[in-house]
Amino acid sequence: MEAQKGKTTLGIDENIEALLCYVLGWVTGIVFLALERENKFVRFHAAQSLAAFLPLFVAVIILGVIPFVGWFLSLILSLLTLLLWLFLMFKAFKGEKYKLPIAGDFAEKQSGI
Repeated sequence: MEAQKGKTTLGIDENIEALLCYVLGWVTGIVFLALERENKFVRFHAAQSLAAFLPLFVAVIILGVIPFVGWFLSLILSLLTLLLWLFLMFKAFKGEKYKLPIAGDFAEKQSGI
């Protein structure tokens, strides 16, 4: 789904601002949810970043505490998270609203889309 070029609170192009929602994972998701009040496209990506990367971050930490099998699973999950992170930044930069299965539903409710 292509996004319309819209106005943002910070005056940055919406595709750049949406990409920035993912740069530091859930941290920038929170920042842009707090800063962006007008643009629903950016708010969607900020909420999706928070909803996707906070649980993944917690899961990697918990698995990392478990010796051997947990370390291996943590490594695999970290690599998959890296791929998801790059993919979502690419989609946001292209101006697309790519909706993840569970996190995307949460993001739509939070952004008002």
